[in-house]
Amino acid sequence: MNGQTILEAIGYFATGLVLISFLMTSVIKLRLINLIGSAIFTVYAVLIHSYPTAVMNLGICAINVYFLTRLLRAEKHTTLELARPDDAYIRSFLAHYREDIQKFFPDFSPQTETDEAYFVCDDLTPRGLLLGKKQDDGSLLIQLDYATPTYRDHSVGNFLYPKLLDHYTALEYDKVSRKHKSYLEKMGFRKRGGKYRLENPKA
Repeated sequence: MNGQTILEAIGYFATGLVLISFLMTSVIKLRLINLIGSAIFTVYAVLIHSYPTAVMNLGICAINVYFLTRLLRAEKHTTLELARPDDAYIRSFLAHYREDIQKFFPDFSPQTETDEAYFVCDDLTPRGLLLGKKQDDGSLLIQLDYATPTYRDHSVGNFLYPKLLDHYTALEYDKVSRKHKSYLEKMGFRKRGGKYRLENPKA
């Protein structure tokens, strides 16, 4: 592999990262991957002596750093809000995100029987919605745990599950889609008896 081929590979790799960044639903991930891609593109442009391209990508790097810093420093008041499953706002929320919800919870419908409902909010803006049914053993059978696309970076689960375990002996999923399985495993759920379960360590 000669030097020219290596240079082209670097350019294509940087291009791929920039394109992939626009597929991210999380704004932080988008900015971070775009920053890495633009930084590699800057090096590539310098190596091929395309200085206008290098300056442009260096500017993009600076913009990404600026907005990433603002995002990470932003002080948000995250809260867990108890709601009624039959609340009108929940019906509107489910209707608005219906198609996206079906990708992760294909068996869920607004008619699914639930008796527990929680919103995770940032400054009272909903980040996610959890619907479930309390079981006789004190556990919560979760029928829906949906995070809006902007916040689909595990932050909702990291905040939500410890809070819920203060009120339930365990959290359970009866039916888990392939897309949701890896997320649950990262959150600490383990498959037991055909169900995914997260135990309350204090129970």
